[in-house]
Amino acid sequence: MREPKSMPRGRTFLAGKIISNYGQSSIDCIVRQISDVGAVIEVESALGIPEHFHLLIPGEGSPQPCKRAWQSDKQVGLVLEAAEAAREEAAGNSAGEPKGGEQIVRGQLLALRAALDVVDVGVLLLDADMKSQFINRAFRRMWALPDAVADRNPAFVALMYHGRDTNAYEIEAKSIDAYVAERVRLVRAGDTRPFDLRRTNGEVIRMQCVNLPNGGRMISYTYVTDIVRHADELEVLRSALDNVSEGVVMLDGNLNAQFLNRKMRTLWGVTEEQAARRPPYESLIRNSPHANDRGMTPDQLDAFYASRVAAVRDGSEPLRDLRTTDGRNIRAHCAPLKNGGRMLTYCDVTDLVRNAQQMEELATIDSMTGLYNRRHFWTLAAAEWSRFQRYYRPLSVLMIDVDHFKAVNDRYGHAVGDEALVAVADACREGKRSSDIVGRLGGEEFAMLLPETDLDQAKIVAERIRQRVVAGALQAHGGHFKVTASVGFAAAAVSMPGFEALLHAADQALHQAKAEGRNRTVAWSPPPAAKLAAE
Repeated sequence: MREPKSMPRGRTFLAGKIISNYGQSSIDCIVRQISDVGAVIEVESALGIPEHFHLLIPGEGSPQPCKRAWQSDKQVGLVLEAAEAAREEAAGNSAGEPKGGEQIVRGQLLALRAALDVVDVGVLLLDADMKSQFINRAFRRMWALPDAVADRNPAFVALMYHGRDTNAYEIEAKSIDAYVAERVRLVRAGDTRPFDLRRTNGEVIRMQCVNLPNGGRMISYTYVTDIVRHADELEVLRSALDNVSEGVVMLDGNLNAQFLNRKMRTLWGVTEEQAARRPPYESLIRNSPHANDRGMTPDQLDAFYASRVAAVRDGSEPLRDLRTTDGRNIRAHCAPLKNGGRMLTYCDVTDLVRNAQQMEELATIDSMTGLYNRRHFWTLAAAEWSRFQRYYRPLSVLMIDVDHFKAVNDRYGHAVGDEALVAVADACREGKRSSDIVGRLGGEEFAMLLPETDLDQAKIVAERIRQRVVAGALQAHGGHFKVTASVGFAAAAVSMPGFEALLHAADQALHQAKAEGRNRTVAWSPPPAAKLAAE
């Protein structure tokens, strides 16, 4: 039998040709990883390459008959048929036995090794003594391992120290030996948990060990730099969101919580472990602290929480102000996400609401007496006057003035004078009805608007206010003294051009009360009509 020519092992040829169809078809290829029994070839497309063909390497003899062992999109693993036939013949002559399963397994193993040599995942096979049996090309490139070193079947610990010596690990020099020893211990123990190796060049490689039946190990090394970088960025984002003052909730399309920051975990009384189980939004709001302290019946609570879930699902309330049972004001914002989920943010605006209320009070309330100031009293009075003009409902007003207020200031001082004003304001506040509106117009002058009140009813209110003022007692200079008030009142008439005319009428009645001796109430009456001259 003609001896097959030995192939040039370990070299790469850029000008190989695949010859088939009795020499009528030819495909250019690159020949890599040649061995005595096969090679890996690269082509533009592996489609159409037959199972049996000849491989021609210019300058290396005649075409060699080959058999396709495996193929990918652009690569084909082949077995030299002449070498395979020679091995089978030698095995048959030496043993005198027919070809068996061992030869089939050997061919499959060769094909598998060739396939592992072209994948992008680093693969390291160790025997039971932790010595390498196979190191694929990706591993060698990944760790800059020379072929001369890899082909000597180094021990796993030697490979780890190769990484140390080439400064591949992002580990401090003082800790590197302990790091290597720990990695060797875990592989020897058969720890299958994935471990991410961080390299000094910024790359991250995921290492995972698989235990083999023969006591050996198969270790895979996969680049996960982008995945880990995204995970790191996500962790930074999570940490940032955990430290913002607003509450943040991320829901999926089924309204299950994907993320709760620390603020919301505290607000809803949820631990990190509970949040990691991705609870439904409805259970979070139902089981939050004080959830049942809303003064509602169970049916009302069910309806309330169902409406909250529906609003978030529909996105019908992008902004909503909530008030908690402990008196805080929370502004909730709901934003739809591209994946069908929702992002909810909760901002505590209690201070803003309180400040707004204080600003409103400063704009509408007299700071000394706590009554409405002149501007706000006029605003409310204008609204009541419009209602009077529209429906002709009764409307009256009182004008109240502290008697001899200047004398009180001169005798006891302005501080006592202020106390007198507060006492009169308290008498007005206590003597008014819930619908009545009272304000301080300035100095010692007060006004009270009485909706749905005619002149007779106004007289009752006016007298009640006057009596309350008289009943009070103030203390000054070690003694007690009293103040009195004069009250003038008037009822609205259709002939009046506006509220100012009504207030002027009550003021005229007030002046009459003062003229008649003070500490009394006087009703305004329109002046008598002028008599016509006799014709």
